[in-house]
Amino acid sequence: MATLVLSAVGTYFGGPIGGTIGSLIGSRIDAELFGPSDRESPRLTELKITTSSYGAPVGRHFGKMRAAGTIVWATELQESKEKVGGGKGQPSTVTYSYSASIAVALASRPIAGLGRIWADGNLLRGAAGDLKVGGTLRLYKGTGNQQPDPLIASAEGSEASGFRGLAYCVFEELQLAEFGNRIPALTFEIIADDGEVSLTELAATAGAEVTVERTLPALEGFSDEGGALAETLAAIDLLYPLASHASGGNLTIGDGDPAGEPLLTLLEAVVDASGDSFGGASGKAQRQRADDNRVPAGLRYYDVERDFQAGLQRVSGRAAPGRSRIIDFPGALQASNAKALADHAAERANFAQERIAWRIAEIDPALVPGQVVAVPGKPGKWRVDAWEWRENGVELELQRLPQRRGAAVATVPGRSLTPVDAVATPTVLAAFELPWDGMGSPDSSRIYAAASSPSAGWTGAALYAEDGGSLAPIAASGSRRSVIGITQGPLAAIRTALVDRQSALVVTLASADFVLESRSLEDLAQGANRALVGEEVLQFAHAVHLGGANWRISTLLRGRGGTEHVSLAGTPAGAVFVLLDDRPLLLDESQLNSALSIAAIGLADSHPVLASIIGFGTTLRPLTPVHPRAAELADGGLALCWIRRARGAFGWPATVEVPLNEQREAWELGLGDPDAPVMRWEVFSPALTISAAVMGQLRADHSGQALWVRQIGTHARSLPLFLTTIA
Repeated sequence: MATLVLSAVGTYFGGPIGGTIGSLIGSRIDAELFGPSDRESPRLTELKITTSSYGAPVGRHFGKMRAAGTIVWATELQESKEKVGGGKGQPSTVTYSYSASIAVALASRPIAGLGRIWADGNLLRGAAGDLKVGGTLRLYKGTGNQQPDPLIASAEGSEASGFRGLAYCVFEELQLAEFGNRIPALTFEIIADDGEVSLTELAATAGAEVTVERTLPALEGFSDEGGALAETLAAIDLLYPLASHASGGNLTIGDGDPAGEPLLTLLEAVVDASGDSFGGASGKAQRQRADDNRVPAGLRYYDVERDFQAGLQRVSGRAAPGRSRIIDFPGALQASNAKALADHAAERANFAQERIAWRIAEIDPALVPGQVVAVPGKPGKWRVDAWEWRENGVELELQRLPQRRGAAVATVPGRSLTPVDAVATPTVLAAFELPWDGMGSPDSSRIYAAASSPSAGWTGAALYAEDGGSLAPIAASGSRRSVIGITQGPLAAIRTALVDRQSALVVTLASADFVLESRSLEDLAQGANRALVGEEVLQFAHAVHLGGANWRISTLLRGRGGTEHVSLAGTPAGAVFVLLDDRPLLLDESQLNSALSIAAIGLADSHPVLASIIGFGTTLRPLTPVHPRAAELADGGLALCWIRRARGAFGWPATVEVPLNEQREAWELGLGDPDAPVMRWEVFSPALTISAAVMGQLRADHSGQALWVRQIGTHARSLPLFLTTIA
């Protein structure tokens, strides 16, 4: 009855749209009196996945929501291949990768922006707007004058659509390796409006003049997947009661459960003497149905705190026996707000079972459908849900409202496995060559790439050999970051000693989450805490955190691995610091050819990051001999000797000679400048005797010149060792 009455009244006062809203409110009354309708309003569903079906509706979204899109255009998978290796007789490897370009419709109304994007449940785009895989994203907000996307236009020509009025995004060359080389299931955090959901925007499709006097507090998002406006408003009405009336061609939607006391009190009921209607001699009738099944037991909603996954909040109090009624609400809420709305909805449903039919003879101009009134002789607040005109008066249908609202109860959303939103940051790169450590072939250079980044969001980089501006692929760095930094002060020159307790060095690491550890001297003897500073290899026993990314290292072992010549010269401030643990990547020498620099390209790098190879040639260069001795003979001659060292043999065994690790033993001795000696000798043992006659000539012609020696290795000569000065 109420549906017919209110529909008729609404149509009379407000035209077709007034009839729609009147039918909406009337159907709610009938549902309360005679049971629920078979008609379903918009429902909450689990997060959907991206579809590409023809004719599928594209939803309208309000506030901030997470929703699946609809693919409206796509290319075939694009295959790319890259050849790695193949130098110096080594086999080459060809790797294949796949990408696709797609356009995804997001909303059938303009939106303000786009937040995070999930692909197969993992973050594809973070809150900072960064894509986690390679590709380009462009957003079109659904304006009425938007032009076709350039990529779509290049593929479709004059038939390319601008999709005006439709918000959509375009992924260009989206890399698919992370998704099994297929287009993943996408969901989007759609920022449709700034702030909370507006009922005015929701009712904008009515096509008539509508005045909205109802706000939707705490409602952060809402999805309308299509259907009649009345169904959408019915879904809203479950948690945010609506009251509407039409007058003069204008429809007004207000709050169906306003706070505060009623502003209007009804007149006493009027008796119908004919006896054909309710109430008899009283002019009123009261009905009450105590049915717990009509009271909702909980609320399902989209939980903002759990990345918009479906959440459930139970109504406070003891659960009623039998089957529970759960409200499905396609809106985004915080858990505490959802709990409060569920409690209020249950309280209203309980009070709403008490209804009164009341007859009046006069109409107050302030009395309209939806008005909250006080009833003489009845406690509480009552809302006018329907009225019917008769000869002997106006018969009102009144529904009781809760007198006051309960206090909000603190609650938690529950746990969910939400993906970490780590922002990709640019690559930091160092490349260096180290002395041979005795492992592997002594004839191959040990060149390393230490790739890193300021944050854990870095996912690695592709490494290339750079030669004359051209890049040749060599490897992938992996996502494990090397500990890299820059020295803030100089490292003083010092003769190699067992322990340098005087020097200390402040290092600023590339990331504040990097940690340096202090280790004992016994641990250092086993190779712990090795680091490269400039071209010098050293070890440190003490590491002190100075705050942020700054550390001070001290108690040093200097000139390790045959780099004592660097410690003798010292290292200026601003030198590269690399922790020599298992994180730097050993490169394949056969792929480097003659390259003197390494390049890296990561996800957040707009240009290749270049690093020259520090200490180039160090691996194959023999170590400088040590312990020079020069003894003048009785006849005026000179006896020279020295002790050899060998690549890869940094220990000093007490009982055996160190291995040679070269194809033959050969030594070059020279007089004067090592690069342009005035005289040279070549010997095949670590000793040389210069006769008295030769020494006399040297003293006469080259007094003050230095004598030096260096080892002739298989691939290079060592740095010279000073022996003596001709005097």
